[in-house]
Amino acid sequence: MTQIQVAIAGVGRWGVHLLRNFLEHPQVEVMAVIDPKMERLENIKRLYQLSDRVLLTTDWQAIRGIKNLGAVVIATPAASHYGLITDAINWGYHVLAEKPLTLNPQECEELCLLAEQQKLQLMVDHTYLFHPGITQGQAVLAQKYIGDLRYGYATRTHLAPVRQDVDALWDLAIHDIAIFNTWLGESPVKVRATGQSWLQPGLADVVWVTLTYPGGLQTQIHLSWLNTDKQRRLVVVGSKGSLIFDEMSPQAPLTVLHGEFEQQDGYFIPVNQSQEVLEIEGAEPLKQMCDRFVQSVINNKPVEISSGRVGTELVKILAALTQSLEGGGIEVEV
Repeated sequence: MTQIQVAIAGVGRWGVHLLRNFLEHPQVEVMAVIDPKMERLENIKRLYQLSDRVLLTTDWQAIRGIKNLGAVVIATPAASHYGLITDAINWGYHVLAEKPLTLNPQECEELCLLAEQQKLQLMVDHTYLFHPGITQGQAVLAQKYIGDLRYGYATRTHLAPVRQDVDALWDLAIHDIAIFNTWLGESPVKVRATGQSWLQPGLADVVWVTLTYPGGLQTQIHLSWLNTDKQRRLVVVGSKGSLIFDEMSPQAPLTVLHGEFEQQDGYFIPVNQSQEVLEIEGAEPLKQMCDRFVQSVINNKPVEISSGRVGTELVKILAALTQSLEGGGIEVEV
C-alpha cells in the first residue's frame, strides 16, 4: 500500500479535525505539525498521543528539512494562505488548503498556475462537496426528478461564532455557493449582496445574497452570525417538487417534497403531493475529502470537484459579492 508523508499547518478549530483524519488514514504518515501557539502543539501531542518522531514546531520553515515529505495541509487564516501555499509548492509539496483558497482572485490564479507548472496538486477543502447528500442531490437534479428548475434558496444562520478577520459573507456563503454550483453544474454570471453590521462596524454580520445563473435561474442565500434560529438548509424548487438538503435533520438530510399544479376550471390545484426521504450513505464528509486528497497525491491527478480552479471560481464570486455589498447592493457581473 502506497504511503505519503504529510505536514499539517494550523491546528485551530478546524485544523484539529483535519489532523485527526490524516492520523487515522492508513496511507498517511503525519511527519510534522506547525502552529504559532506552542500550547496548541502541546495539547494535540497529549490528545493524540503523538510519537516523538512527529515534529511539533512554531517555525514554518522547519518542514523544508523533512526527508520524503510529500504534501502539506494548510488550515491557517485565509490571509496567510497565499504566502504559505506559494512556499509549499515551490518546495515541491502537494497542497490541501482550507477554504477560501485566498481572499484575492488574482492570487488564486497565480497559485493554480504555479501548481500546474510544478506538476503538483492544489486542492481546496470544500467539505460539503464530499457529503453523500450533496453527491446524491446532484444526481437527482441531473435526472430532472423534480422537473424544470425554477429557483433556489438557502439559509445559514446561528448565534456565533463571530469572526473578526472577515465578514459573514466570506465566512459562510462559500458553502452554499459551492453546493448550488455543483448541483446546477454552472457558476453565476451576476451577483448581488446587501447586509447590515450590528456587532462590528465594517464587518457585516447579516447578509442576503442573490446569484443569477446563465439560464436566468436565481438562488438566494440568507447568512447571519446573530440569529438564534440555527439553520443549515438549502432548497432547489422545480416544476414537480423541491429538493431539500437540511444538515440540521440528521435522520433525513436529503428529501424531496413532490407536488405540482393541475388547472381545473381556471384554478391551479395542487396534486401528487408527497414527501420522499432519500437514502444516503453514512460516510463522514471530511474523511471522504481527506481520502480524495490522499489518492490525488498518490496518482498526481486533480480532484475536479474541489480543485484549485474550483476554489478560484468561488473566490471570484465572493469578490464580486463584496463589490456589490460595498456598493449598497448593486448588481455585479462575475
